[in-house]
Amino acid sequence: MSNVPLTKDAAEEAAPLAEDLVVLDSVNKHFGALHVLQDINLTIKRGEVVVVIGPSGSGKSTLCRTINRLETIDAGSITIDGDPLPDEGRGLARLRADVGMVFQSFNLFAHKTVLENVMLGPIKVRRQNKEEVEARARELLDRVGVGTQADKYPAQLSGGQQQRVAIARALAMQPKVMLFDEPTSALDPEMINEVLEVMQQLAREGMTMVVVTHEMGFARSAADRVVFMADGRIVEEAAPHQFFDNPRSDRAKDFLSKILKH
Repeated sequence: MSNVPLTKDAAEEAAPLAEDLVVLDSVNKHFGALHVLQDINLTIKRGEVVVVIGPSGSGKSTLCRTINRLETIDAGSITIDGDPLPDEGRGLARLRADVGMVFQSFNLFAHKTVLENVMLGPIKVRRQNKEEVEARARELLDRVGVGTQADKYPAQLSGGQQQRVAIARALAMQPKVMLFDEPTSALDPEMINEVLEVMQQLAREGMTMVVVTHEMGFARSAADRVVFMADGRIVEEAAPHQFFDNPRSDRAKDFLSKILKH
């Protein structure tokens, strides 16, 4: 056997493709006459943090929501960990258990305590042991900084606390990937950082994350890759320093000139 080292390209070909966790291939989506996703090709590797930014109406949230099939697609394919996205039924429920999602609105069950909200999925969907689920739920609530709020109801918490509970709830399912769809846009300014700090910590721990956000500081510091969308297309993708300091496209330059002045 030759001892010649593989070139990077050859090494990548020889390596198993299991590192590709989420793959969107030529994905298209229409809302009526509006072509909201146009030939989207995007691969997210295991452990990678991809931040999706762009002007309002560029298709960012729709892209995020197609990954766990909250939005169906009209053409193309999406695979998660090598498996195509199921259309419906048990396969889809299983897939959604592997794909955690945190929305702009917290979507917590108002009539259940914080602890019950976090425990619900693992018990109902994963059929896990109640005592073990409770221990893990308390651990997760501590991890996101709301452990002392476990017996309260969502309405008794601030928006920032509710969003951190929503993150704990998604993590309780032990997902392969976490999707964040503008998780801080409904929060008061002073609460934004407490949520971003939890997300920064997840990123440091190696969680695979797709984050749609307007928070450029988070994109710059936590992302492995920034994906810039406009008019339903991926216009540019690059490492954060490269994108923010030296954007290639006029569309990205224009976008950054408008938002980074403020």
